[in-house]
Amino acid sequence: MSENAQEILEVRREGSITVMTMNQPQRRNAFNMAMRTRMYERLLEIEADESCAALVLTGAGGHFCAGGDISEMKQRSVLEARMRMDLPTRIFKLLVNGPKPLIAAVEGSAAGCGVSFVAASDFAVAASDARFVCSFINVGLMPDVGGVWSIPRKIGHRKAYEMCAFAEPIDAAEAQRIGLVNRVCEPGKALEEALRVAERLSRNPPMANALLKAALATGSDSVDMAVNTEMSLQSVLMSTEDYAEAAKAFVEKRKPVFRGR
Repeated sequence: MSENAQEILEVRREGSITVMTMNQPQRRNAFNMAMRTRMYERLLEIEADESCAALVLTGAGGHFCAGGDISEMKQRSVLEARMRMDLPTRIFKLLVNGPKPLIAAVEGSAAGCGVSFVAASDFAVAASDARFVCSFINVGLMPDVGGVWSIPRKIGHRKAYEMCAFAEPIDAAEAQRIGLVNRVCEPGKALEEALRVAERLSRNPPMANALLKAALATGSDSVDMAVNTEMSLQSVLMSTEDYAEAAKAFVEKRKPVFRGR
């Protein structure tokens, strides 16, 4: 398979759910520049698509993502390196700040920024034989693609330091125990399970999904910030048609029909 921008990242729809597959199996879906460029373009499209209710991120060929592509790594000036980091930083912000629930479906290896993707997700499913390793330090680097923020936020500062400083792999059971993933399933079933989770989340009111994600991601770092976030975002949700519909449906003893308004 050629490694052009059209094929290196596959995007398809499963009803209202978008499935994004990192597709460079011969390199365990290493996150190279071609994949970064395509992912950023498609994420912008997905965010703007009101018919998409959730996003599932996975990898082809039995692996999730092996991290950065070693073949593209070389010494660079500080300015060149900062420019190179601009695109993955933009991708991370879209994943975390975007309005759609993000579910990671992990088979096989998740290394380097593969772990950053898992940590950035709202919900993660992993096959029981999956392995996770924060391998950045092995190539003289620290976590990137938002990993400095997302990894300790999911598993805590001490465990994040241990994973990143020692770069020792952990299995799916340990990843679930420390909070890196939510659910462990049989090998080969991660995408199937992730789609079930995405379908369940897609039934929530879209605006509530978006503002819940925003509040948990950036609005609860202090008591004052949490209270201000709650007052600001909850008041918006209370003004929506979906909120009124939920209350009406409860009284009428029926399921609500949410329209994203």
